[in-house]
Amino acid sequence: MIEMSLAEIAEVTGGRLHRTDGSERVTASVEFDSRELRAGGLFVALPGERVDGHTFAAKAVADGAAGVLAGREVDAPAVIAPPVHGADGGTSNAMALAGDTDGSGAAVLAALAKLARHVVDRLTEDGLFVVGVTGSSGKTSTKDLIAQLLEPLGPTVAPPGSFNNELGHPWTALRADASTRHLVLELSARGPGHIAELARVAPPTIGAVLNVGSAHVGEFGSREGIAKTKCELVEALPSGGVAILNADDPLVAAMASRTSARVVFVGESPEATVRAENVRLDDQARASFRLVTPQGSADVTLSLYGEHHVGNALTAAAIALEAGTDVEDVARRLSSAQRRSARRMEVTTREDGVTVLNDSYNANPESMKAALKTLASMARSGGRRSWAVLSEMGELGTDSVSAHDEIGRLAVRLNISRLVVVGDAAAPMHTGASHEGSWGEESVLVPDTDAAVALLRDELRPDDVVLVKASKVAEMWRVADALLEGTELEGTE
Repeated sequence: MIEMSLAEIAEVTGGRLHRTDGSERVTASVEFDSRELRAGGLFVALPGERVDGHTFAAKAVADGAAGVLAGREVDAPAVIAPPVHGADGGTSNAMALAGDTDGSGAAVLAALAKLARHVVDRLTEDGLFVVGVTGSSGKTSTKDLIAQLLEPLGPTVAPPGSFNNELGHPWTALRADASTRHLVLELSARGPGHIAELARVAPPTIGAVLNVGSAHVGEFGSREGIAKTKCELVEALPSGGVAILNADDPLVAAMASRTSARVVFVGESPEATVRAENVRLDDQARASFRLVTPQGSADVTLSLYGEHHVGNALTAAAIALEAGTDVEDVARRLSSAQRRSARRMEVTTREDGVTVLNDSYNANPESMKAALKTLASMARSGGRRSWAVLSEMGELGTDSVSAHDEIGRLAVRLNISRLVVVGDAAAPMHTGASHEGSWGEESVLVPDTDAAVALLRDELRPDDVVLVKASKVAEMWRVADALLEGTELEGTE
């Protein structure tokens, strides 16, 4: 963060000073986890389900924090955020803080957003390049690729993992300081207006929309409703900005008419400005292709697993080209880029040859299909048995049963050797697989992760390939972690 006094922070946020004359200066990062604070940092006090950050305010300052941004009075020098009034009050209802019984959390989030906007505006005047990425799937992987392509051009800030909501978004923006050249942000939404709101916190110069799928369709009502919300990113772009749109997704391509920014299409279709030609997969389902751009062409060989990363790579390439990287450098950097975020197609091979694809961070119908295709490709090329260990995809509303049924049927059509469905919420996957073909015991429904682990430990054979995937609520990483516990690992990506 740029250096500011508590008095300046109070002025920016509309807050009031408490137990201070405001002369203390924030010279380090803004943190809501007191364990991460450094001397001169600003502690953000938020209520939580188990603990309330306000109770740690005094200790945070005693440990070196310059002050606290709080929603109510604390026993420390602080800026007290003004209460939130009205339905929005500067923050949406997308994120409800557990334990926020008095509205202090909403007040702090609103103040944090104002502070982030102030910092981004000041840095943008000095040449900060702000990139926003949204889409139903692939946001985090694409954000990681973009950051790796931009880092050689100058200091780059990007969120860890999927830090993309009303807390993570301003927190990430406030990591930027006077030395930062690029700020790469991931924007998520659980309802209309959420992306527009995040874009107001840190107005992007470039906005990329990857795809429109079925994630959170239960909240939006339809894919068209999802598309309308994703479009809020390109609508927020200035006339001098750039919209990077997926030409292969009709709902995304149609967003070109909704922005005053210059449009760059990416994809495999001939109409794409930045496109992939001659896409092929190796025996580990890693893609190679010819990157074709108006500036020239070059060959790319990704180290990431799955053909779906081609579209992610094209978006990152288009943004790097806009930032001034030449085609050869883009291709070279894409080819050396690595997975940075955990539990997203994290591929590990045990000493007995069993390969575990841990894609358990989250799931929706589109990402589930992509992961199954990757599993099938890896197993097929090596003549190996394939296991899909799957659980529920959340927030699908009335489409939940049909969406899970479709995934089970796809597992059969892809000739996955064994399907293990975990939990009653995902049971339609097992039903769909059973109806699609006479699989018999090739599809099994188990009650929980412990049962899944027990089954796998009994029946896995050397060189099998195992995909573990579901929405976060299912905590399926427990299965992947159990399969890898106490194992001497080889070939870890």
